[in-house]
Amino acid sequence: MAERKVRVRFAPSPTGALHIGGVRTALYNYLFARQHGGDLIFRIEDTDSNRFVPGAEEYILESFKWLGIHFDEGVSFGGEHGPYRQSERREIYKKYVQVLLDNDKAYIAFDTPEELDAKRAEIANFQYDASTRGMMRNSLTMSKEEVDALIAEGKQYVVRFKIEPNENVHVNDLIRGEVVINSSILDDKVLYKSADELPTYHLANIVDDHLMEVSHVIRGEEWLPSAPLHVLLYRAFGWEDTMPEFAHLPLLLKPEGNGKLSKRDGDRLGFPVFPLEWRPESGEVSSGYRESGYLPEAVINFLALLGWNPGNDQEVMSMDEMIQLFDIHRCSKSGAKFDYKKGIWFNHQYIQLKPNEEIAELFLPVLKEHGVEAPLEKVVTVVGMMKDRVSFIKELWDVCSFFFVAPAEYDEKTVKKRWKEDSAKCMTELAEVIAGIEDFSIEGQEKVVMDWIAEKGYHTGNIMNAFRLTLVGEGKGPHMFDISWVLGKEETLARMKRAVEVLK
Repeated sequence: MAERKVRVRFAPSPTGALHIGGVRTALYNYLFARQHGGDLIFRIEDTDSNRFVPGAEEYILESFKWLGIHFDEGVSFGGEHGPYRQSERREIYKKYVQVLLDNDKAYIAFDTPEELDAKRAEIANFQYDASTRGMMRNSLTMSKEEVDALIAEGKQYVVRFKIEPNENVHVNDLIRGEVVINSSILDDKVLYKSADELPTYHLANIVDDHLMEVSHVIRGEEWLPSAPLHVLLYRAFGWEDTMPEFAHLPLLLKPEGNGKLSKRDGDRLGFPVFPLEWRPESGEVSSGYRESGYLPEAVINFLALLGWNPGNDQEVMSMDEMIQLFDIHRCSKSGAKFDYKKGIWFNHQYIQLKPNEEIAELFLPVLKEHGVEAPLEKVVTVVGMMKDRVSFIKELWDVCSFFFVAPAEYDEKTVKKRWKEDSAKCMTELAEVIAGIEDFSIEGQEKVVMDWIAEKGYHTGNIMNAFRLTLVGEGKGPHMFDISWVLGKEETLARMKRAVEVLK
């Protein structure tokens, strides 16, 4: 038999913003598919119509576009296995519900919510299963005529899966190995609801994965308890031979490690848990990685290593390198602490790796916000000098604004420490020296000024600290002649003159 083509899927519900844990699940599916020359399917699981949120689907698609995770088929991408929205597949599900009913693998139940509540009150830890279904109102305890009559009357009903008790169900997990669950602990799950003529997640998920020829189901650990039910459903349909392989990914944990990562953790500690800013109609805006200034490559690299180990010491990896190195068997079984500070570190690394021209283009809007219009060539030069000092592009303004705006005032502490009694006189002399420099390159300036300091017998530190104060307004910045070279002779002299007048 020919080896089966790898086909995986990411199937979010359009119920709100995409959590960063969902992004990681999609990323692992993407890496797995690309490594094996397979396909990644984008499916929308919108069977729960009550929880639908307008704009969520578009938000999810935009998130993946920004992150650089590309889908091969699905909602908005097309493909031969559509439709890819579950709400558009009602008739397909009805057909397979009937298959289960016809084969005595499922049954119709008419129990009302009140009747179920009464039974829960009567029986401790009540579960609708082989031990209790005989005392409920369903097609196993009623005649066909009664059932047909109730349906004809328009009575609401559900279809429940008929789970046989005391059977060991084996789930072979690519990360966790063999997981064995006894069927007696499983309840007769609802697969279909007549109220909205839609299946529940469990049925839709199995039918879609089968019809879309999904070869591997890579999903979060929270779905592990449902895996035995899914295995039983594959068997009930006679699809065991083509059942996908399962891999249940470890949870993303709070930074402290105690419990699942939530939006509250991000709010509490000041980091995003969504890829893009989320603005629901209800009002409260949630921050996103994009709007917080993270580069998409940094977010991807950071997430990839939360629960997966490439088997070497390499931390910074391109998407292509991750595709090459990814091994689902090297995913951890235990949860991964969300070390958001490591995410900041990754962003710093990627700022260093990006060409200065690209960082400069990203910095231009920040300059514009501060009323600065500067030639791109100058911005590229400044970025090249200063980007190693920041973790976010927006931070560049704080460390290099003096390249674009002359100081309006002079830092009091620096003045007290660096501006000596003779500084005004020395800076006036230095301005004359600088005015006479013909070669205003970094090297040209340095030679002339250092020769002048030596000839005069001045203290180099005192001269250079005062010089820095005149150009920057405080005691920060790169090498002094780098600053004066970027500013140019005319601007350097103008700043020196003003500082002498203000500070003398």
